[in-house]
Amino acid sequence: MTSWPDRKLFQTALLSGTVLLSMSVWFSASAVIPQLTEEWTLTAGQQAWMTMAVQLGFVAGALVGAIFNISDRIPATRLVGMSTLLGAVATALFAYGGTGTEGAIALRFVTGIAMAGVYPPGMQIMASWCREDRGLCIGVLVGALTLGSGLPHLLNGLAGGAGGIPPWQWVMGGTAVLAGVAALPAFTLMKMGPHVVRAASFNWRHALEGFTHPGARAANIGYFGHMWELYAMWAWAPILLLAAYDAAGWSPTSARLAAFGIFVVGAAACILAGFWADRVGRVRVTSLSLIVSGACCLVAGFLFHSPIALTLVCLVWGFAVIADSAQFSALVSEETNPAWTGTALQVQTSTGFLVTMVSLQLIPLLVDRIGFEWAFTFLALGPVVALLYRRHADTVTR
Repeated sequence: MTSWPDRKLFQTALLSGTVLLSMSVWFSASAVIPQLTEEWTLTAGQQAWMTMAVQLGFVAGALVGAIFNISDRIPATRLVGMSTLLGAVATALFAYGGTGTEGAIALRFVTGIAMAGVYPPGMQIMASWCREDRGLCIGVLVGALTLGSGLPHLLNGLAGGAGGIPPWQWVMGGTAVLAGVAALPAFTLMKMGPHVVRAASFNWRHALEGFTHPGARAANIGYFGHMWELYAMWAWAPILLLAAYDAAGWSPTSARLAAFGIFVVGAAACILAGFWADRVGRVRVTSLSLIVSGACCLVAGFLFHSPIALTLVCLVWGFAVIADSAQFSALVSEETNPAWTGTALQVQTSTGFLVTMVSLQLIPLLVDRIGFEWAFTFLALGPVVALLYRRHADTVTR
């Protein structure tokens, strides 16, 4: 009889839980931007860099890991444990190290590098446990990433404090503890499954593999449009909710819990979209997601003075904005040469996260100049560009 640590259900649940807790450090600084701005007098640019530094660190970590095949040199389970612990330490130093703004941004960069050692290797581990149901398993993992990214907003809402403003150190310290807890089972209990697939080596000669085939190119353009919107929405929609609730005289705690709701519905969307895509096709799922999320971009800011309507739109937006994510990667994997799928996906992910840095920087600058009402409409550019490439969908098999 197979012992419980060697069972698929246990291992996939353990991995998903580890990713969920470790990813809590990703938006830990973004969740406390209002507190940090008040204490450190942050500029709009510095506010954006609190999240952008994580994105840049993730890109750097992912590319270095791919080029040097780190996941082939270090067991993926150990790499996840080491990276989770690094993210916890960097976040704890941010909270209690007295580093100042510049040091804090540097620590956010380190956090991004750490997350590059959690998510991609986590996908490799999950794939080793799943074969026929790999789509569902990967959807669960992306859902865990989504829910984990929202945990700082939950902690922010539950922490409390004078005037409804929780001490930002408590929130960041809490996410550091969660990540630290996740590292322990990663080191001691996590195992690779029976369907181990050697990580594909990065090959510069095939770096453009995802752009030479029309179907893969359309999927990549769709993914970049999706990423233009996704992380800017995740970072700044909670700030929009907080400002709207404050203007209406509503509880800031309610705003933070509503922000967490964005990630809860997003986690559910990852799983449901995976089921749906297998039945009606990935192109239909991604197109519908882009239409709905793009519409939310256009109207969200104009609901600033109607917090109930704004909350409902943000929940719909939170569902649609992430539902298509895994499907774009699946389309690229299906439309490229199998020998170089790994390289194509690495280029897709890295380029997508670079795109997020532009929109993350853009939103706070636009809010300062034209207000919340119009600032979020610029995020609709991503879905619009992605949908314009929908005409290539007849070259896509799914």
